[in-house]
Amino acid sequence: MKKTVYLAGLAWRQLRDDPGRASRLAVRLAARTPLGARLRRSRLVVPKPRDVRREIRDLRLLLSRPSPPATRRAVQGGDAAGEVGGVVLQFVTNALPLTNAGYTVRTHRIALAQREMGLDPHIVTRLGYPLSQGAGAARARVDVDGVAYHRLLSWLPQADPLDAVAKSADLAGRLVRELRPSVLHAVSNHLNAAVALELGRRHGLPVVYEVRGFLEDSWLSRDPAHSEDDEFYRLTRELETRRMAEADAVVTLGEAMRAEIASRGVPEEKIFTVPNGVDEAFLEPLPDASGLREELGIDRGATVVGLTSSFYGYEGIDTLIDAAALLRDRGSPVTLLLVGDGPERGALERRAAGHGVHAVFTGRVPMESVRRYHAVLDVFAVPRRADRVCQLVTPLKPIEAMAGGIPVIASDVKALREIVEPGVTGALTVPENPESWANCLEELAYSHERRQKIGRSAREWVAAERTWRAVTAGYRAAYRFAVSHGA
Repeated sequence: MKKTVYLAGLAWRQLRDDPGRASRLAVRLAARTPLGARLRRSRLVVPKPRDVRREIRDLRLLLSRPSPPATRRAVQGGDAAGEVGGVVLQFVTNALPLTNAGYTVRTHRIALAQREMGLDPHIVTRLGYPLSQGAGAARARVDVDGVAYHRLLSWLPQADPLDAVAKSADLAGRLVRELRPSVLHAVSNHLNAAVALELGRRHGLPVVYEVRGFLEDSWLSRDPAHSEDDEFYRLTRELETRRMAEADAVVTLGEAMRAEIASRGVPEEKIFTVPNGVDEAFLEPLPDASGLREELGIDRGATVVGLTSSFYGYEGIDTLIDAAALLRDRGSPVTLLLVGDGPERGALERRAAGHGVHAVFTGRVPMESVRRYHAVLDVFAVPRRADRVCQLVTPLKPIEAMAGGIPVIASDVKALREIVEPGVTGALTVPENPESWANCLEELAYSHERRQKIGRSAREWVAAERTWRAVTAGYRAAYRFAVSHGA
């Protein structure tokens, strides 16, 4: 019953966002009912996307292989106490300079901070990346700010994921022999972990797996027809959990994520939290905003509330638009500055126009320009829904805004409670409730003195605890544990 109510609620939100989805949602939700079980099995009525079928096949193959026995040898660059030094070989999905996203920025900033700590990080991207970007991208190594990025280039596609893992380990094995790393550090998802674990087995090296999100829960949140009973969800969760268990240590981004990982049977003592941080340049005074305000068509005296985000349904931007409409009706209008892009953008633009809300959609902006847009804001909003993925995963964007002294209003979900202390570094309010959001925005947006006080406190907190230099020290504990407790 609870699942039916959840699916119905999620379907209503997506239909409300974009009425054009009505026919597709109706068919797919009907197929989720008991009476629709036979209909659901019909590929003519409810086809499974080809890529999901292929991924399910691949997940089955990966799970069919039992966990190999681990062998460990003396760690290069370490000492008898388990302290790690020297080279850290990190395995990631994509990377700078070709892919600019929160994932790749975190990877790079951590590498820079680790260099300051005396480590020598080298980044290895997934097999074949980035050949799809064109021939000019087919270099085996690029350096960004002095950090080495190595690419595993295979000109022939692998037949299945087991072959891809083996081929990746073959190619990366040359780096292991050349660089002699002290620890292998894999970053989400499970495929990167599989490669690191295979290399760990072959070369007797400790493996740390960094879980930056839960792939299955992100997938679940993007379509009301998705269910925790779906094979893709179950297999992905099982495979991710297996990789966490196989690694010598696990790193994650926040306490909600740490609790989730522990609930899967991973020993708590081997889970380490290294939260998101910011480059210290974010702590510098924000640039003058007058020129950009004029360029964006925002009046000099307007109160501006906004965000930088990917436009997915679970971000809850529809709630923010509805709250702005309520404020307009109360005679306390705000201008929305919505920086970013994604599949929900069209629906959000139509929603704002239909409500008569002044909303400026900028599309994606270069990373180096983000602080110019921060400077326009009076309040930074994080209106995430109460979906499972939002309860667990802590975002980076509000921390960047807080570093600039911008007060944050966020949905009261577990992950956001970790970075927003009500009345001190920001405010929390009820997710998916436009009236609560309107009340909270009105109280903060129109109180200049309170905004200034909260903004200063937020900046001080980030400066003390959430710079990349501060958070990256947590990796040493994870590496020491991996070295000392590896089989």
